Amino acid sequence: MSGNVSTRDDIIVVGEPLPRIAAVEPLDARNIRIDWTSGETVVLDLAPALQSRRIYIPLRADDALFSRVAVNEHGDGIEWPGEDLEFSAVWLASLPPIEFSNADFRAAMDELGNSLDGMAAALQISRRLVADYRKDKPIPRHIAFATRYMLEHRLKHAV
Repeated sequence: MSGNVSTRDDIIVVGEPLPRIAAVEPLDARNIRIDWTSGETVVLDLAPALQSRRIYIPLRADDALFSRVAVNEHGDGIEWPGEDLEFSAVWLASLPPIEFSNADFRAAMDELGNSLDGMAAALQISRRLVADYRKDKPIPRHIAFATRYMLEHRLKHAV
């Protein structure tokens, strides 16, 4: 560069910042609790990912090994020290949390603009179950996943 232009103080911002992990805690059934540096806390299920690749076989059955999970040096992933096993923060941030509350279900219905009948038809369940999920009935994981999918793809069922 020529002239008096300085780039030392320039900040270049491209898109959203990468997710960073502040802390990780192993839970039962191959679940983990992640505290993000943003202040958000989520509980994630790693069991499907551990079943997807042979490299994760040691983590599937060894509780002691799984419990050694730690945040890596830069906070951009989790790892198991001494092992060549890790998951990136970007990938972990893309996973749906395990919890899906009744309030989340009501909010999803409102966002999709679905009636009780419309949501029942979209999820292929009874209208009564939809009404119960709107109140206080615990929401099964498959219903939570299907509802999240509908939100992600803005699927609405008009009835």
